[in-house]
Amino acid sequence: MGTLGVLLRRVEAALLRPVDVAWLAAYRILFGLALAISMERFLAYGWVDTLLVAPRFRFRYWGFAWVEPLSSGAMHALFWCLAALALATAAGLAFRLTAPLFAAGLTYIQLVDVSTYLNHYYLAGLLAWLLALSPANRAWSVDAWLRARWNARRGRPRADDREVATAWLILFRVQVGVVYFFAGLAKAQSDWLLHGQPLGIWLGASTELPLLGRLFTVPGVPLAMSWCGFLFDTTVVLWLSWRRTRPWAYAVVVVFHVMTRLLFDIGMFPLIMSLSALVFFHPSWPRALAARLRRSPRDAGPPAPSVAPPPAARPSPWRARLTRAALGAGAIYCVVQVLMPLRCHLYGGNVLWHEQGMRFSWRVMVRAKGGANTFLVRQKETGRVFHVPPHEYLTPYQENEMSGQPDLVLQLAHHIQRDFEERGFGPVEVRVDSQVSLNGRRGAPLVDPRVDLTTIEDGLAPATWLLPAPNEAPPPTRPVL
Repeated sequence: MGTLGVLLRRVEAALLRPVDVAWLAAYRILFGLALAISMERFLAYGWVDTLLVAPRFRFRYWGFAWVEPLSSGAMHALFWCLAALALATAAGLAFRLTAPLFAAGLTYIQLVDVSTYLNHYYLAGLLAWLLALSPANRAWSVDAWLRARWNARRGRPRADDREVATAWLILFRVQVGVVYFFAGLAKAQSDWLLHGQPLGIWLGASTELPLLGRLFTVPGVPLAMSWCGFLFDTTVVLWLSWRRTRPWAYAVVVVFHVMTRLLFDIGMFPLIMSLSALVFFHPSWPRALAARLRRSPRDAGPPAPSVAPPPAARPSPWRARLTRAALGAGAIYCVVQVLMPLRCHLYGGNVLWHEQGMRFSWRVMVRAKGGANTFLVRQKETGRVFHVPPHEYLTPYQENEMSGQPDLVLQLAHHIQRDFEERGFGPVEVRVDSQVSLNGRRGAPLVDPRVDLTTIEDGLAPATWLLPAPNEAPPPTRPVL
């Protein structure tokens, strides 16, 4: 126990070792500006209406059915407020108020409807909360400027605002590294590495791009690019963590994400990842960059005190306990982020087909999935059967997202049951005739048509009401002439 105690104290000392706060302040500014742009894009492209206001039926997250949408006017006002909060976060203005409010608002709009889930929305929410809890306003912020003026007027010594605990740097690096690593691990399967799918499908739709378009018509290019994506995701954290390869690795990061943005409509994800990869640089990189731009070595590198710092005062018992609790919470958070993407292995089978454990697992762009579902509603008393197309309840976007996600199919089946019974049709059964295509394969039934979905409740247990994934390989990529 003594040895373990010594080890824990050494780990605690390493995590609390101060490093330059410049990296965190710079990230706050860049992230806040990027998310302000994202909120404005929602308003400019009409996504607030089409995704959050227009739907008559909402798909709910398990355990969050109580989250209700706002009215049209209130939802638009919310996005304007979120844009302003993002800018306030970037500026470090009333950071302890604006940053949590922004993170909470971002989380709310993601919980309104499951069909709007995207990996980069989820990542943005996590990063927003990490920033809100961090001391990111300690430097280069309105708060720091006001605090300095307040102390100067009262003759108080200037507070040390140039340092932050190493634990924050590790926490952000783990969060970004988990995204890259598990995005690569998700590509370690035959569709991606042996058949070049679904990349071949998407590249086949991009042959009209200038310069690059003709390249996509060459046989073998989609498979080669699939391997490049796999190797990039699985190794880029290693290269970013090594000082000698870091600048070159970051150049590859920028080129990679620029390419993905040109080829695929994936919104702000490339920008967010390009900015987030900066956390792997030396904590003083913003000061070094500023000094280089000024063509002066002054203020480059980590800050060094002009005099030897006084011995650190022994923290009070309650502060020490609070610090250890915070470090423990950070460790738990990192463990959860590692375990969440692995939970799909508890279900067996092909996660791209049954989708259990798919969300929150960073399986980025590894499936092209679509299909058609017809709901068969049978009156128990008369035996009369109604064929119900999903568009009677869903927007086109919702229908497209629902078509290949079994839990959303189940939610709609229960909604159809309630709707029919409320309209006086009496007790009904709801079954589904589904045909779903995965990565270019022929359509196959996803939901067992013999199962009355009104008898099934959504949960964490394996979905026995789903049919196995098709065994056939996806079609080979062919050049588009």
